Amino acid sequence: MRRWKKGLAAAGVLGAIALLVVPKAATSALPVGAKAPDFTTRGALAGKVFTLKLSDQLKKGPVVLYFFPAAFTPGCTAEAREFAEMSDEFKKAGATVIGMSADPVDKLAKFSVEECRNKFAVASAGPAIIKGFDVALPLKAGMTNRTSYVIAPTGRIAYVHSALSYKDHVKNTLAAVQSMRAQ
Repeated sequence: MRRWKKGLAAAGVLGAIALLVVPKAATSALPVGAKAPDFTTRGALAGKVFTLKLSDQLKKGPVVLYFFPAAFTPGCTAEAREFAEMSDEFKKAGATVIGMSADPVDKLAKFSVEECRNKFAVASAGPAIIKGFDVALPLKAGMTNRTSYVIAPTGRIAYVHSALSYKDHVKNTLAAVQSMRAQ
């Protein structure tokens, strides 16, 4: 019995240490219904750099604003390719897809061609955008976590999915956009 209690105490201490050392799963402080912060930044589509303003994009319909940690990393590349493959479905639902990371726009211009396949814009998220959408990656200063927002044309958050795995972001945001369209 005494060994069991010591083992349990040791496991508790190790668990507490792990919580301090291991980054938490991506989280988002912007809940459904919150007003999305407007921003202006530089983006790229099909390798061409342009000025992107969120409120201008929202005039066209809902926006899927997905934040990813870094261009050309395995998970971010897979996610971008999946968004590219489903881009026609997003367009049918009336939505604009925009990828966001803290990468410089010249790197994103290349990423927009090679991995986004010229299908949607990617834009540079500076510190104010990262803070405004609460997407800072824990323990990696200056990088964004993986959080996808569906923003209604009113500028309100309609759906949020925040997880470090890219696997459900496209499927879930598409379902949210399609649900909005059905209503």
